[in-house]
Amino acid sequence: MKPFNKKYLVYLVVLTSFFSCKDLTELNENPNGVQSDLVNPNLILPTVLTEAAKDYLDLGYQNIAGVVQHTQKDAWSGSHNGYDWSDQNWGGYYGVLRNNDLLYQRAGETNFEFHQGVALVMRAFEFGLITDLWGDAPYTIALKAEAGGAENLTPAFDSQETIYRGILADLEKANTMLSKPKGSYSELPKSGGLPADVYFNGDPKGWQKFANSLALRYFLRISDKLPDVAKAGMTKIISDPAKYPIITKNTEDVTMSFPGTSGATSWPANTVYDASGSNYRRIKMAATLVESLQAKNDPRLGIWANKIEVPLVVDATLPAGTDKIVNGKRMLSPDKVGKEIIDTDPEYVGLPTSFSALPSAYNLNPTPGQLSFNPHVSFLNDRYKAATGPLLKARLISAAEVHFILAEAAMKGWITADAKMHYQMGIENSLKTWTVGDKYATYIAQKDVAYDGTLKQIMEQKWIASWTAATEAWFDFRRTGLPALKAGPVAKREVLPVRFYYAQVELNTNTTNADAALGKLEVTKYSQADNKNSAWSKPWLIQGTGKPW
Repeated sequence: MKPFNKKYLVYLVVLTSFFSCKDLTELNENPNGVQSDLVNPNLILPTVLTEAAKDYLDLGYQNIAGVVQHTQKDAWSGSHNGYDWSDQNWGGYYGVLRNNDLLYQRAGETNFEFHQGVALVMRAFEFGLITDLWGDAPYTIALKAEAGGAENLTPAFDSQETIYRGILADLEKANTMLSKPKGSYSELPKSGGLPADVYFNGDPKGWQKFANSLALRYFLRISDKLPDVAKAGMTKIISDPAKYPIITKNTEDVTMSFPGTSGATSWPANTVYDASGSNYRRIKMAATLVESLQAKNDPRLGIWANKIEVPLVVDATLPAGTDKIVNGKRMLSPDKVGKEIIDTDPEYVGLPTSFSALPSAYNLNPTPGQLSFNPHVSFLNDRYKAATGPLLKARLISAAEVHFILAEAAMKGWITADAKMHYQMGIENSLKTWTVGDKYATYIAQKDVAYDGTLKQIMEQKWIASWTAATEAWFDFRRTGLPALKAGPVAKREVLPVRFYYAQVELNTNTTNADAALGKLEVTKYSQADNKNSAWSKPWLIQGTGKPW
């Protein structure tokens, strides 16, 4: 895809004017805006795509990266490290869906079949994310508030099963709508791309592969609860690649770049528009990920992390009380360390998971606190300070993920395929994505990486490959319990959470329907004072599976 650039801001400005009004009584009669029954689908498309991608990246780069222990924060860390979450509002996700619904309706009215297919894919992506995160949710009669009526203003919550089946039906329809050659879509430019499409620049084949790869993701998601549906669906896709093409190469990954022209169009936590640099400075590599990568001599570690600035060296031959910098190393006598747990690795050090109420003090940091700059723990690579860059992309689904899905399905006998080949291709595509594809042969030959036929190994490599897209790793953990991640000693609970809390505003304004959804959650011993509306209450998807704990 071509990078998102300044041209797209024009679309966003025009779309903003669509929602503007002189007063509330003239919402549908704004002379300076664009009427909903007249708006060109290309004015809506970039907002749907950019906002969806930004929301997904925000999850996978921020708090969910903390849950799956890719990163930890050394300040303002409670929600990231310890799952000290309040209720989470899904309003932003439904906002994207409302725009997407308008895109679908206008595309139908203007015979923009390509845009209809795209809207179906994005509808599946967004509703899938909502039910993955919360559980039961408004679906069948969602997005109909403008029609009035109590049933539309306070919609019933559909079951997860209904939503997942609906998602898969939308993706099947999208596959058909997006299956024609590009020249068959009258709304697409005869030459050049479609700037409004910030994922694929107007390539129907790219969207068709996205649809079918997303279907594989959701067939796998429901495989424990609806195994016959999952197996049949996967087999259907894999057995007919001409009808159901999928993402197989990292160059086909569904990504969105950032132009870096403002804080809103830049990589999150950059130091260009955050002059203090505090958002970047607080994020550290998690020890869980660092140690896994080190054990495998993984070349991605240096792409994602900086080496520590000052290694610690504990030397019993030093005089008592020694604590000094010598040749760039902090030399310590054992008495200066005492009972502190420290990591003396000379290159990369990760922050342990939720180990302390003051994580900035780890590894004898001389400057603990909110303004900490810990020279003894690995920061993210300097590239994550930038507003834009070739590796700074929101990644919605990747070839690596697809191959790991197929490796798992083949290993379990759900599809006829070579599990080892797909496992290896998952790794190779991830390495290529992160510019170290030339290290593949050496990497795959290592004992801990060479395919051993276990789900544990497949899931660990899939977890690693989900860097900056950690949300999918969390959903995989819920389903499999792998990798075997453990909560730290100061986390809110002794195990990892499995869902988001329903927002209090939803409980207050849509009480009857929200209470019905709460009634279907399975309270666990970890729900504790939260009762049913807990991040540790199990939704339908994992009830009865014994996973992840």
